[in-house]
Amino acid sequence: MEIGIDSFAASPQNEYSGPKEDAISMAQLLERIEFADQVEIDSFGIGEHHRKEFLDSAPSMILAAAATRTKNIKLRSAVTVLSAADPVRVYQNYATLDLISNGRAEIVAGRGSFTDAFLLFGFNLKDYDELFLEKLELLLAIRDNEVVNWSGKFRPSLTNQSIYPRPLQESLPVWLGVGGTPASFVRAGTLGLPLMVAVIGGETHRFKPLIDMYKEAGAAAGHPPEKLVVGLHSFGYVAETTEQAMTDFYPGYEKAMNKVGKERGWAPMTRSRFEAQIGENGAIVIGTPDEVAKKIKRHSEALGGISRFSFQMDLDFSNEQLMNSIELIGKQVKPLINKL
Repeated sequence: MEIGIDSFAASPQNEYSGPKEDAISMAQLLERIEFADQVEIDSFGIGEHHRKEFLDSAPSMILAAAATRTKNIKLRSAVTVLSAADPVRVYQNYATLDLISNGRAEIVAGRGSFTDAFLLFGFNLKDYDELFLEKLELLLAIRDNEVVNWSGKFRPSLTNQSIYPRPLQESLPVWLGVGGTPASFVRAGTLGLPLMVAVIGGETHRFKPLIDMYKEAGAAAGHPPEKLVVGLHSFGYVAETTEQAMTDFYPGYEKAMNKVGKERGWAPMTRSRFEAQIGENGAIVIGTPDEVAKKIKRHSEALGGISRFSFQMDLDFSNEQLMNSIELIGKQVKPLINKL
């Protein structure tokens, strides 16, 4: 199983502090990606948001900077908000990243958890589904064809248009990032795309019927089982003791969940709700290296086998705490998972 880390390049305390503080945060993020490579983490993903508390509005640029400081770690989006982007530019950016990184780039395409990009780039939310479907179709057409002929509703047609650069990899990996919509799982299977499931709450095993739908749709479309791989993205954190992990994690988690909850009408986060989330079946993966490795194994078994697990650790942590957790993940959690 591959072990990865995802970051939204959060500003300190998930609040906008100013350009000087943001520059420090960016330098620390690049330091963490470099360190993750050194401790043999398999992948590092950068999200995409367009709000002041995150610094990831141009993820391919962050990843390109990281590519010059790393050697082996895969560098990917987490996720690319494809609905509000031009697939031609997305492909060109990540093909260029692939060349810079010597073949380590990946795209995880999705709709994103916020809708800020729609207004920013002049799209209408009523076109939410149509936009994504059309742009995913075009992105895959560009990936599979050097010369593209394509027409759609939301973008000018392409007629015998060559698109460059081409990546070092024979086919630039494109994963489909999904939440809990059944149609998205079926779509990924029908297209034969690897699946990255984002679980931000609840119990992970509830996604098993959706993953079964993904694999059934893939088989019906003629894709071999080895092509239909599943990754899992969840909140996670590792410390030397369970108590330390909870002490470090909960304040930032409570703050982040309550902030988003106000926007979406969620009930306030409480300590009891948090503790339910870190239970045996809960989505949050925190604790000691041994506890975390065993929980990831349980999640994999509950979902019928996953090929990648990515820790989302963008909460109110210090750089020192994140570096320590990355070291524990690379040096202890990953070997334990492989052993288990």
